[in-house]
Amino acid sequence: MNTLTRRQREIFNFLRDNSEDFSRPPSLDELCSALGMASRGSMYKHIMALIKAGLVEPFTGNKQGGVRLSIQAQSDDEIEEQGLPFIGSIAAGMPIAALTTINYMMVPDALKTNKPCYVLQVKGESMIEAGIFDGDWVVIEQRDYASNGEIVVALIEDSEATLKYIEQSAEQVLLLPANANMSALSYHPEQVAIQGVLVGQMRSYRSH
Repeated sequence: MNTLTRRQREIFNFLRDNSEDFSRPPSLDELCSALGMASRGSMYKHIMALIKAGLVEPFTGNKQGGVRLSIQAQSDDEIEEQGLPFIGSIAAGMPIAALTTINYMMVPDALKTNKPCYVLQVKGESMIEAGIFDGDWVVIEQRDYASNGEIVVALIEDSEATLKYIEQSAEQVLLLPANANMSALSYHPEQVAIQGVLVGQMRSYRSH
């Protein structure tokens, strides 16, 4: 599993976590729709990587059609034990770059959803009035949409990410801090891409 890309693990997690909801194995098009991917070709390449890793059944001889987990993947408890991807740091202040996956972190079921999730560590104090402090870990459900008033991971101009409340309209996107000493960030809608929504939070009280 450590050799998979972030997207391949997301696809695997979706197949594993939603297997009971499928009346039949999902098609490539259905997976693209569920995971917000526009390219069927890219999905096919990711599925082929999962087949090579032994986690998905080959299409050859698959009489049911669709994409289904291998018997090995369905019975491998080690996969479940690796936890959620820990992506790196996210700014609760001015935007900073989000890091690539470096390891995995165990997260209680109560702090995540049945959708693909990942973990970020908070840097900065712009969300302290929402109870989110520097050094906290936040659990993010990966999706590309959010309701106004939710706390999101927002990717700004494809380069930097920040954790903020979001307010959206046709003309602008406001990223709002939870700190009276800081100002809102205003962008045109095309400048901001939602990367996920906050669903859980963890904190350590150990002294360093």
